[in-house]
Amino acid sequence: MQTINELFGSGTDLNALQMALRAIVIFFIAFIFIRFTGMRVFGIKSAFDICVTIMLGAVLARVIVGASPFIPTVVASFALVIVHRIIAFVSVNNQKVSHFFKGVPYSLYKEGKLNDKNLKKCSISFGDIMEEVRITLNQNSLDNVEEIFMERNGKISLIKSK
Repeated sequence: MQTINELFGSGTDLNALQMALRAIVIFFIAFIFIRFTGMRVFGIKSAFDICVTIMLGAVLARVIVGASPFIPTVVASFALVIVHRIIAFVSVNNQKVSHFFKGVPYSLYKEGKLNDKNLKKCSISFGDIMEEVRITLNQNSLDNVEEIFMERNGKISLIKSK
């Protein structure tokens, strides 16, 4: 037990080696937690996923610097991962829960008309729309564009005309 305390230290009075060893251990714990939650936490990046990512990083960082005790902090982090997993599972079968936690897509342009209400709601300008048209379709007009959406993850998507 004394060897573990010498290697990992206790409290906030840690040397560089102790913090480095804590960082290595926390890296593997975080890696296991992320594997458990699934790739959506870092793949989709909805507000729901970003919230969990920030909180998990903030809580686990406290162990590295010795601001919080190891076991309770890891347990709290695991609780975040479990809550994320449960909400994601419920969201698959419940549209209201899904919309609350993950958001809804907004139609920004359809059949030749911009939807000003949704553009304002999403804080998107006509310039933002045209930027995505140029990047995605390599064109400088809305010709050949049937519909444009602000997706739940904040990305703009385009549907080409047939």
